[in-house]
Amino acid sequence: MRPRFMFVGDSMTIGSAGEHTWRYRMWQHLEASFGPGGYAVVGPRTALYDHEAGAPVSTAYADPAFPAQARAHLAGWGEGWLHMAPVVGEAVAAGRADVLLVSLGLIDLGFYTNSDQTARNVRAFVAAARAANPDVRAVLLPVIPNVRAEEEPPFAAECARFNGLLAAVAAELSTPRSPLVLADPPAGYDLRADTYDGTHPGPSGEHKLAAAFAGALHRAWGWGGPYRPAHPRGAQKCTRRLSGVTR
Repeated sequence: MRPRFMFVGDSMTIGSAGEHTWRYRMWQHLEASFGPGGYAVVGPRTALYDHEAGAPVSTAYADPAFPAQARAHLAGWGEGWLHMAPVVGEAVAAGRADVLLVSLGLIDLGFYTNSDQTARNVRAFVAAARAANPDVRAVLLPVIPNVRAEEEPPFAAECARFNGLLAAVAAELSTPRSPLVLADPPAGYDLRADTYDGTHPGPSGEHKLAAAFAGALHRAWGWGGPYRPAHPRGAQKCTRRLSGVTR
């Protein structure tokens, strides 16, 4: 099998100008695991979010040698399960994706939907992806630690409740033909060390997010091995003050 991976996510996945992104770290892991040509990264988008423009129009990845074909994704600043469920089917069909690496949920709970509504959108997302490819696999990352949950106990409870619902939906909907795997939360994730604003990952956070997905791939299907951080080239993201969930 030559897997065709598609990264699906919100602002933590698309990243912004000047960042490496966890997608870049995962690409390095896939290169080491499958070798050049042993896999593909697909998706309808390639850009980073540009804060000055207020739009996903930047190509300024921290490592300009990040190959164009590996920059593909289906991620958007301020987008969640609510937004991806209607578009994932077309993206899966167009890219012939067969493995989805999904990090969504925080934006939904922060701005759009409660945990029950978000869980229903997970179901819609899975149904649409399977309509495009009945054999599609997915690794689903729970909502990870964030500063709003740290500061607001009711929001923390809603995140925890959604994570429980996500685990239940994954267990219910997973099939041998189209397995759904729940990734473990990134080990040792520290908002002050691993993010630049309490939500978005800095370099160490990018590695930990990639490691969570790499671990799930290895545990579920024996793909690759333990995540070993590579040493990228390029600038590092500046540290910013901790703030709440941002779109």
